[in-house]
Amino acid sequence: MYSKELLKGTLQTIVLKLLAENGRMYGYEITQKVKEQTEGKIQLTEGALYPSLHKLEAEGLLVTETVNIGKRIRKYYSLTPKGDVQTASKLEEFASFISTMQFLLNPKTS
Repeated sequence: MYSKELLKGTLQTIVLKLLAENGRMYGYEITQKVKEQTEGKIQLTEGALYPSLHKLEAEGLLVTETVNIGKRIRKYYSLTPKGDVQTASKLEEFASFISTMQFLLNPKTS
């Protein structure tokens, strides 16, 4: 599992990417998908995920839909058009960051 500091800087990008790929998801589903796709190396806590989801919603990047499932209410999150644009931007920025980090960590010797 990775440190909280590493996850903190990437959480929004992870959430936006998952929603771009899956359309709409609810919180627990997001945590399980991340755990599955990373073979347990990244495990999101509710305490980290939900504040991030609420922030993204407040920024107009996500919309929510509430659905009654039996006696439970489930809140689904999906991207807005603004969220689609921001996702592409964040993914491009993150890919560039990873490339820069790889260069720093594995410098080529002359």
